[in-house]
Amino acid sequence: MSSTRIPNAHRGLASTVNKKRFLTRMVTVLIGGMVLDGYVLGIIGPVAGRMAQDLQLTALWQGLIAAAALIGILIGSPIGGWAADKWGRKPIFMFDIGVFALASAMQFFIDSPIWLLVVRLLMGISIGTEYAVGWPLMAEFSPAHLRGRLMAAMGIAWYGGFMIAFLTGHLLSEYTEMSWHFILGTSTFIAVAIFLGRLGMPESPRWLWSVGRKDEARALALKYMPDDALDDVQHEDVRKGSFKMLFSKEYWRSTLFISGFWFCAVTPYFAIATFADSVLDQYGLAGGLAGGVGLSSVALAGVIVTFLLIEKVGRRALTVPPQWLCAIVLGIIGLWAGAPAIVVLVLFLVFSFFNAGYNTLTNVYPGEVLPTEIRGIGTGFAAAVSRVGAGIGTFLMPLSMQNLGPGPTMLIAAGVALAGAALSQWLAPETKGKTLTQAAAGYAH
Repeated sequence: MSSTRIPNAHRGLASTVNKKRFLTRMVTVLIGGMVLDGYVLGIIGPVAGRMAQDLQLTALWQGLIAAAALIGILIGSPIGGWAADKWGRKPIFMFDIGVFALASAMQFFIDSPIWLLVVRLLMGISIGTEYAVGWPLMAEFSPAHLRGRLMAAMGIAWYGGFMIAFLTGHLLSEYTEMSWHFILGTSTFIAVAIFLGRLGMPESPRWLWSVGRKDEARALALKYMPDDALDDVQHEDVRKGSFKMLFSKEYWRSTLFISGFWFCAVTPYFAIATFADSVLDQYGLAGGLAGGVGLSSVALAGVIVTFLLIEKVGRRALTVPPQWLCAIVLGIIGLWAGAPAIVVLVLFLVFSFFNAGYNTLTNVYPGEVLPTEIRGIGTGFAAAVSRVGAGIGTFLMPLSMQNLGPGPTMLIAAGVALAGAALSQWLAPETKGKTLTQAAAGYAH
């Protein structure tokens, strides 16, 4: 009998090793998508001046080109989520990175503002699609005990990509003769590497089961997922998802929570960016390499702390209290008109740290609280709502600074943070340690 047990043991060990290798590969190519997102948004800043001079851009064109990626995300995330739920994760997973790579490569040859706008818009649409398919895939393949940490790693990847882009753009712009075309186009190399890494990746067993392709789902789950995951996959409902389901009696609370929480998390951050820069300027930290990397480093620290704690203390503890704290911090800045600059600086850094921390949960919750059949469209819808918040913070709040002043502007930002805290206090679920099916049941039961 021992002669039969040993080979079986070896096969079991080999299967476990292969599953771990696959998970590492999956996490790498998904996190790579978030690195690319941060990189695209960060690389344009260091070359903006040279680009504007070369293309003779007006202020309007500069604003449009800078905002193009955000607008693209607004468009791409709900469309990509709908497509991922309808046709599967795998084809959209490959299509979006392929489109991104082609659009990015076009930056090497652009010689007109309108083409640069079109290309940056296409890249933004691809990023939005990546949100809507990448996060569900991460949730659907991750072991329950690692799911939160792996999805939180997306936030580290975004900030890391932004910092890498800022450093790369600054160094290449200042110390080489490379054109702004080439510096912008460096994102192509990352995109091609990710595209190649995704070749041959499997479809999500959970999605296959949800559309009734049970034999395929079972085979892929056994091959790629943890041994105890098959049972949970087989608890998936076989039903067709639709946009209308997001607002059904079962799921409207989940939709309201992930959309409202995400909106309230990003809006104050973008809203105070202009004010924070004017404060840091008094310490020689605004603008340039030190300011950009310094502020990003504080936020990155908040994301890393959340990453380390999420599977220990749970989601709610990292979601609800930090939002109340940030609302109080912004309220103090808004009400204390004569506060010393150093106090305002410290308060802003506290806000940046904790805001980035709970912003990390916007990467986690969308993939967990909705069922497989609407996980893509739900994530995409929430991402689109968040981009509206980012747009409000970027474009409307500076007008508030000019017309209302810093105090009232900070109180508006505090009000948004307060609304997010109250919403999360009411609706934020605790999904730590739950299977994905249990987490997605949410308010439905």
